[in-house]
Formats: sequence, C-alpha cells, structure tokens
Amino acid sequence: MFAFVFPPAGAVLGHIARRQIRTSGEDGDQLATWGLILGYVFTGLTVLACCGWLALVALGNTGDGGRY
Repeated sequence: MFAFVFPPAGAVLGHIARRQIRTSGEDGDQLATWGLILGYVFTGLTVLACCGWLALVALGNTGDGGRY
C-alpha cells in the first residue's frame, strides 16, 4: 500500500518484509516482492515526473520578467 502513497517507503518496507520472511519462514514473500517492484517503479516515475516538471519550468522561463 505504501508503494502508491509514498513510493520510497514501499521499497524500504518491502526489503524489511523480505528479511523478516526469510528469517521467520512466514508466508508473503510474493507480496513483499511486489511491494519492492511497485516501490521502485513508482519512485522512478516520480523522479521522472519531477525532472520533467523542472525542465518545463526551466524552458518556460524566458527571462523577460513576465512582460510581453
């Protein structure tokens, strides 16, 4: 669930869950793996969106002070 709300937290919690599953032998390895995958994918998409936004801001700044 954290992979959709705050992607880096989803990735971190996925790593923690996988370690706990490995040591305790509990079920849920597949869910933890999907949490990792989604966490990293959405983190990458968020970084790309931020870079795209910054590029648009930089390209939109014409340097004329807002005068026509």
